[in-house]
Formats: sequence, structure tokens, C-alpha cells
Amino acid sequence: MDDYKKKREDRYQADSKARLSKILRKKIQTTMIGALSSIEEHFGFLWAEDSSYSKEEKAAMLDLYNKVRSEILDKGNNQARNVDAELAQYDVTWLKYNMVIPVIRKEGTDE
Repeated sequence: MDDYKKKREDRYQADSKARLSKILRKKIQTTMIGALSSIEEHFGFLWAEDSSYSKEEKAAMLDLYNKVRSEILDKGNNQARNVDAELAQYDVTWLKYNMVIPVIRKEGTDE
């Protein structure tokens, strides 16, 4: 029975670590996408169709944005991969939310 309990605990820790890894990776991805969205929102006018810049200037700005975008994604993806390497150094256990519901017995019943 102890062997079964140990295996179950080990599996639970592995599942907890995988769950945390997935959540952390998602947060890193969300940060990257949010950063890119902010750049597009505040600087998108530099390469927009209706901007007053020349075709060459717009193309140069769009090219520069695409380079920055690629660097942000590369660095973010590298950090997302590092999550698993970092988590390998820890024991992780997910502390699930538990609720204890009190049972109140009514007087006069045997249940």
C-alpha cells in the first residue's frame, strides 16, 4: 500500500510541475504578445497605409518592426523553454483549493 501511495504522490508532483510549467509558459507568451500589441498600437502609424511617409520610409519602418518583433518572440520563447529547466530544480506540489463543509446533525435523528 505504501508503494502505491508513493507512486501516487510522485505522479501528483509531476502533474503539478507540468501544470505550473504550462501556466508560466502561457504568461510569458501573453507578455510577449501584449508587448507586440503595444508597439503596433503606438507606432503602427509609421508603416500604416494612410500615413504621410513615403513608400520607402514605410517599408523601412515595417522592416524594423518585424526585426524587433522577431527578437521579442525569440527571447520570450527562449525564456519559456527555460521554465522547465528552472522547475527541474524544485519539488512542486499544487495546493488545490479545499473546502470543508460542516455536517450538523439534527437532534432526534440517527443519520
